[in-house]
Amino acid sequence: MVSSRPVSLIGVPTDVGAGHRGARLGPEALRIAGLPEALAARGVDVRDVGNLQGPRNPWTGPVEGYRHLDEVVAWNHALMEASYAELSEGRLPIMLGGDHCLGIGSIVAVARWCREQGKELRVLWLDAHSDFNTSDVTPSGNIHGMPVACLCGLGPDALTRLGGGDFPAISPRQVHQIGIRSVDPEEKRLIKTHHVDVYDMRYIDEAGMKRTMEAALDGIDENTHLHVSFDVDFLDPSIAPGVGTTVPGGVNYREAQLVMEMIADTGLMGSLDIVELNPLLDHQNRTAELAVDLVESLFGKSTLMRD
Repeated sequence: MVSSRPVSLIGVPTDVGAGHRGARLGPEALRIAGLPEALAARGVDVRDVGNLQGPRNPWTGPVEGYRHLDEVVAWNHALMEASYAELSEGRLPIMLGGDHCLGIGSIVAVARWCREQGKELRVLWLDAHSDFNTSDVTPSGNIHGMPVACLCGLGPDALTRLGGGDFPAISPRQVHQIGIRSVDPEEKRLIKTHHVDVYDMRYIDEAGMKRTMEAALDGIDENTHLHVSFDVDFLDPSIAPGVGTTVPGGVNYREAQLVMEMIADTGLMGSLDIVELNPLLDHQNRTAELAVDLVESLFGKSTLMRD
């Protein structure tokens, strides 16, 4: 039961939240790898709205625990408005990042739309990292390590109140993280304190990916909006080298396909992020091509026809 909603591609070419430059080239790498054509070949109505505009990366050090905060806010605000506009037209936004700080603007828009529609939001965070740092515990000040914390209300007002409300965009119980294998020491305490649902690689090794996904998807129904935030460092670097923060021991190709196919089976995915693709670190665009392959599975590609 694959979503049949029309799709809008939103390019967000920035790496202001990252510790390496190059993720700003991710949107074009995904287009060159054939993402629009691959979705269209699956019968999806695809509209590419082009790239958003925002400030350049100043490449300066952290100020009060945050690097490039003003620039991060500007890019996320633009993305929030663009994503909400596409959702309001009944379309499924696919954000082509860009680094993972952009998950803030993307999910703030989705959370607002879900509140207005009376829908339950569940976020599947596919990542090597929990991204639950704050300015107090971050070792780098890079905001791409903080988006989940910001979405849950931990962070600067400019990001925690990006949508204008006096409450967090989401609660930790709405986030289910899969593939985690790199968490900073103080970040571990925050995750435990706030009860974030984390399926790390040890859990996946012990339980298997099928049981992991069943747990992460447990309790969803037709009133659930699934938001998938796919950081390509979720994948093992042996198959996806084109990221700035590679962590060995990640999800392999077949496991990743199963994740995407089980999400597709729900028919409930309503929005998608593809982030942290860095073509400067890739080999002949193979990571972008793999990402396109996996997104095809999110839209129903499988070995056999399935009911």
